[in-house]
Amino acid sequence: MLIPVVEQGLEKLLRDALPLPEHIGDVSFDPPSRTWAAQLSRVTVNLLLFGVGRSGQPPRASGERIGPDGRVERRPPLPMVELNYLVSAWAGNVRDEHELLGDVLSCIVTNQVLPSECLSVELPATVQIALAPQDHGRAKDVFAAVDGSLRASFEIVVTTALDGLDWHEVAPRVERITALAAPMPSSGAASTGTR
Repeated sequence: MLIPVVEQGLEKLLRDALPLPEHIGDVSFDPPSRTWAAQLSRVTVNLLLFGVGRSGQPPRASGERIGPDGRVERRPPLPMVELNYLVSAWAGNVRDEHELLGDVLSCIVTNQVLPSECLSVELPATVQIALAPQDHGRAKDVFAAVDGSLRASFEIVVTTALDGLDWHEVAPRVERITALAAPMPSSGAASTGTR
């Protein structure tokens, strides 16, 4: 469920910020192959998910909650994951594509966290958006892998917590400690027992 929620949020962010209403253009997550590109008839921003992996960020503590039976529940810290997208713009000519790509780039740079109003459900951590460092060969490799034509593009890394671990009931809290004491044997009794 995580990836569809993130992608719906990215689409909403781009449509609101560019603006790119549905009657004017599309936001696509399809592989931008030559066949796909040949069928385009509208301005399109493409975000190709080409990598999913564990983030170097520390796991996110999820805290506690009250379960359906009224008892306190806890779960292990949630691992942080990274989603790598190659972003490209598709329009009638190169000038329009570059202008659209520049607008998308500005939107990404000014929104380093996906606004909560863009998400259809609440996630356990913020959704961070970052422009990835330039890797001159990666875009070429990705476009070649999907049988697409190389074009101007940039990579973004989306990082958030993976909400997939189960909640477990927490043991009751210790509220009182009772000490039990027994008399110690006297020193005389201990010495008479050994000769």
